[in-house]
Amino acid sequence: MKRGRIELGDVTPHNIKQLKLLNQVVFPVSYNDKFYKDVLEAGELAKLAYYNDVVVGGVCCRIDVSEGQRRLYIMTLGCLAPYRRLGIGTLMLQHVLNYVEKDANIHCIFLHVQVSNDGALDFYRNFGFEVVETKEHYYKRIEPADAHVLQKTISKS
Repeated sequence: MKRGRIELGDVTPHNIKQLKLLNQVVFPVSYNDKFYKDVLEAGELAKLAYYNDVVVGGVCCRIDVSEGQRRLYIMTLGCLAPYRRLGIGTLMLQHVLNYVEKDANIHCIFLHVQVSNDGALDFYRNFGFEVVETKEHYYKRIEPADAHVLQKTISKS
């Protein structure tokens, strides 16, 4: 199969519905209107992934401040199943890593992954993320309800 063109694009009021549909298909949890309202204001922290001009993935992040530390939280990063293993997730995560590189005040990236999601756990481990904590009953209405907290500390030289 010929490799397709993979590109990232901005999330806008015109394509936010595509992100909603994508997230409904990819993730076992649903996100509320406030989530999407925030995503529209996230700028570089929210991107849609296109494969030959078709939306097949998306990444949404926010800056989290706790104990005076700025951290980047990956709220969602997902890709439709038929398009996995084509480098789309890598491109989205690379975008996030590049963003963090340019911002000297962000010291780590973190996210939650359902404990049963081996594919996601392996994916993030390949990029140097480590499980730092496991939260019981993190998810509502899905099994297993527990989530690993994965974190990657950014070393600023």
